[in-house]
Amino acid sequence: MKHLFTPPGELALSTVMAMRPLLAFDFDGTLAPIVARPDDARVSAAIAQQLRQLAHLCPVAIVTGRSVADVAPRLGFEPHYVVGNHGAEDPLDTTPPHASPSLDALRMRLAAAGPVLAAAGVSIEDKRYSLALHYRLARDRDAAQAAIDALLHTIEPGLATFGGKCVVNVVDTLAPDKGDAVVRLVERSRSAAAVFVGDDVNDESVFVRAPPHWLTVRIGRDDPRSRAAYFLDGHAEVALFLGMMLNVLSVP
Repeated sequence: MKHLFTPPGELALSTVMAMRPLLAFDFDGTLAPIVARPDDARVSAAIAQQLRQLAHLCPVAIVTGRSVADVAPRLGFEPHYVVGNHGAEDPLDTTPPHASPSLDALRMRLAAAGPVLAAAGVSIEDKRYSLALHYRLARDRDAAQAAIDALLHTIEPGLATFGGKCVVNVVDTLAPDKGDAVVRLVERSRSAAAVFVGDDVNDESVFVRAPPHWLTVRIGRDDPRSRAAYFLDGHAEVALFLGMMLNVLSVP
């Protein structure tokens, strides 16, 4: 990965913005900073205003691990598209949602293990199409992680887990991921390209799928294995990046 705020990065940005691409963003850690309590996460008024301006010029999408109902009121603007549950929840997709008996079976195990997990500081978030086990507020995060690992050591067939920032996510392997979602949104919006910005493991499916003429950006350089083309050093640089996009689009 290269830093976006370099001559090659700025050239790549100008090139892709000339195509009036789909602009797709993760939420937590990307548009909104990571906070101790997930329910406190919000897009700042300044960033929301920039996104509102961009939405007048290009199709804008939010592609998040949160549910659609959860993330929508946290944005401060109305994007053209919102896809939740790591790509599995698309309100505009007319295909019947994938049923997951394996997730239902895991729900039963989680209910039985609820007291043990709660004692370890783990909270369970059921998003219908996926599950998330949070432990950011645990007094002993290593112990909380161990409790989650013990529970998910043997997982139901057809399910997959992946980590995040003090969270372990569980998804159905047959459900669409973020890569599927962004490809579908590019087609739906009839865009010639896409810009995608994310910060975590579940965003790698987009980075891997992106063709060379897309622009992919990771928040943070802490994962040298990331397949994103460019990086920003942190959430603080997101507003600068959005401003760059607006400046490029304002040039005749």
